[in-house]
Amino acid sequence: MKAIAILGTSSNAGKSWLVTALCAWLRRQGVKVAPFKAQNMSNNSYVTLTGGEIGRAQAVQAAACGMPATVQMNPVLLKPSGNSTSQIVLLGNPQQHIAAKDYYRYVETIWETVRETLDWWQDNCDVLVLEGAGSPVELNLMHRDIVNLRPILHLGGRWLLVGDIERGGIFAQMVGTYTLLPEAAQNQGLGLIVNKFRGDINLFADAASYFQHHIRNVPYLGVLPYRHNLQPESEDSLCREAEEKGTGAKLAWIRFPYLSNSQDSQPWQLDRGVRVSWVQHPQELEDARIIFLPGSKNTLRDLAWLQETGLAAAIQKASQRGVPVVGICGGYQMLGRRLVDAAGVAGDAGDVPGLQLLPAVTQFAPTKEVRQVRVTHGTDTWMAYEIHMGNTYLDGEEPNQETMEAITVAADQHPVGMRFQKVWGTYLHGFLESAAVRRELADLAGISEYQPAEFSWQESQERLYQKMADFLETYLDLDPVHRYLDGKI
Repeated sequence: MKAIAILGTSSNAGKSWLVTALCAWLRRQGVKVAPFKAQNMSNNSYVTLTGGEIGRAQAVQAAACGMPATVQMNPVLLKPSGNSTSQIVLLGNPQQHIAAKDYYRYVETIWETVRETLDWWQDNCDVLVLEGAGSPVELNLMHRDIVNLRPILHLGGRWLLVGDIERGGIFAQMVGTYTLLPEAAQNQGLGLIVNKFRGDINLFADAASYFQHHIRNVPYLGVLPYRHNLQPESEDSLCREAEEKGTGAKLAWIRFPYLSNSQDSQPWQLDRGVRVSWVQHPQELEDARIIFLPGSKNTLRDLAWLQETGLAAAIQKASQRGVPVVGICGGYQMLGRRLVDAAGVAGDAGDVPGLQLLPAVTQFAPTKEVRQVRVTHGTDTWMAYEIHMGNTYLDGEEPNQETMEAITVAADQHPVGMRFQKVWGTYLHGFLESAAVRRELADLAGISEYQPAEFSWQESQERLYQKMADFLETYLDLDPVHRYLDGKI
C-alpha cells in the first residue's frame, strides 16, 4: 500500500478539499483509494452502514473514492459539547465525555487504536490518503500529535504540503513549516501546493524558483486558483463561504452556538429562487420564508440561547403568521413542549419547556441512536441517517389527522419525526437531499420563484468530485505523485 498525507501550513488551508480532489483523481487512475484521518474534531458527523459514527469530511472523501464510508477512515472523532469537553467516538462507537485538559493522558492508548487501524488498511486498499489537522509543526503539541506526522512516518509514506495564499505570507508559511519539520519527515516530502489564489495567476509565475531556493528537495507542484463552484461541504461547522448562498426567497438557518451537522442546509444551494442564510438575531427572521433549526451538540444550552436572544419568541411569531418551521435532530427536539435530560447525557441536565410548536416531549437517555436508513418520499428514495440521544413522543392525544402526520422511513415505518400544520420535525440528517421534500416545503411557503435542481444531490456531488479531479490535472504537476505510485521515488 502507498500512503500520501495532506499536511497544511495552518487550519483551513484546504486539506479536506485536497484530500477529496486527490481521492477522485486517484480513483480515475484505476487504483483502490481510501481516505483517512486519525483524529477529527467536528460536530459534523456521519453514520456508516454498520452504524458507526465518523467525521462527515471522511464520508465525503469516501464518496469521492467511490466506496462506502467505514469507521476505519476516522478511528477517533471528538465531538465538542461545551465547557471545554468533548465526547470521544472510538472506531464509530461513542464513549465518555472528557475534558480537554485530560485528553492527552489517554493519547498513547488512543494512538494504539490509530496504529492498528493504519495496519488494517495495508491489506484493504492500494493508496491511503491521510488528512492532517491544523499545522504539523505546533512545537508545543508535536510530541503528542497523532494526526499529522506520526501516521505517515509509521506507514513510511510521503506528504504533500498545502498553504493558503489568501492568508498572506505564503513563502513564510511553506518554508517555515518545512524548516520546523524533523529531518526524518523532511525527507518524506512529495510536493508543495499553493491554494486559494485569487487574481492574475501570472503574477505568481516565479514561485517555483523561490521555493526551490529554500526547499531544495521537495518539488513545487503548482498553484490552485480559488473556485467557489468547486467547494464540497466544509469540515468546519460553517466556513465563511457557507454563510450566504443563492438569490431569492430567504431560508433562515439558526446558527446555534453548539451547531452540528450544518451540511443539512447544502442541498438547497443546488436550487434556484432561494437563498440560504445563517442567522443569530431575531430581526433576521422578519423576511424569512422558511425557518430551519438544525442539529445541536448541546440541545438544552442552545434552547436556552434561543430564549436569551429573543430568537425563540421570533420563531414562535413567525410560525403564527404562517412561516414554515423545520427542526432537524436537536432542532426537532426544541420544537416540542418539554425536553427532559435528568442526567445531562446530551449536554446540560434539565427539564425545560420547548418552543411549543409540536405536541411532543423528548426524553433523553444514555443510549445513542446511530443508524443509516432508506427513506421514501413521493417518487424519491435515498439514504439518510440518525444520530441522537433520546426519543421524541407525542404528548397526550394525537391531534386531528388532517393536521398531524408522522414522518417514517421506508423499511420498517420507524417514526423519525412528525408534521403538525406548517411545523416539521425529523431526526433524519440528509432529509433535505430529496428534491421532492424541498419542493413540498417551497410550495408550503408559497415560494413561487422556486426551481429545483436538474440533478439529484448525489449526482451533483459525483459531478463535483470529477470536476475537482479535472482541476488538479489542469493546475498541478502530478508527475511526482505518478512516480511515487509507480515505485520510482
